[in-house]
Amino acid sequence: MHTVLFDMFRVIARHQSPQSKEHLVAVADLASPAFWEAYWQLRRPYDRGDVTGPQYWDAVARRLGTSFSDERIADLIQADLAGWSAVDASMVDLVEELADAGRDIALLSNIPEEPAAYYEDRHPWLDRFSVLGFSCRIGHAKPEAGAYQWCGRALGREPGQILFVDDRAENIAAARSLGMRGHLFTSLARLRTALTLWEPVPATTAEGPRSW
Repeated sequence: MHTVLFDMFRVIARHQSPQSKEHLVAVADLASPAFWEAYWQLRRPYDRGDVTGPQYWDAVARRLGTSFSDERIADLIQADLAGWSAVDASMVDLVEELADAGRDIALLSNIPEEPAAYYEDRHPWLDRFSVLGFSCRIGHAKPEAGAYQWCGRALGREPGQILFVDDRAENIAAARSLGMRGHLFTSLARLRTALTLWEPVPATTAEGPRSW
């Protein structure tokens, strides 16, 4: 047995659209370049579940020398959520296809709690994954080694039995450093080819199994 471990955003789900980004900046009512710098610099603790949504947006405001009311923060959470809510139907079809064919598939995503709950409520295809590694719930965010190690233990797989699919080179490199196989996602067609060609490393080798 082996597992295809998927990233979600920019693989199965889409990245923020220009329109959704403009809307978020408008809700914040802040200058765009400075806003996005703070947004991304402070994102990792939010993804990892170290802070809540309100705490994250309060930190963004303080970084930019301002403050947000509770009402503004609620609006920012909803606007941010809307920007990450679109999915790629063709990739969802692939998930369903692999599951129907008996392939073991899992998910490892850097995702805060609000969008994680949103996807669980609205997307039943998440049930096709044997493991859901949401960063906000496992306490680790890619490319931290702990994120991949958590998935490996949850799956009961050795690293060489896992093919990790992600759109970011640094995340693929981190997975490979732990012994996983990696595929840098650029298109559905190339991913299909990789899935056809991939052969997992045998569970045991002359040196014995590699442990997490």
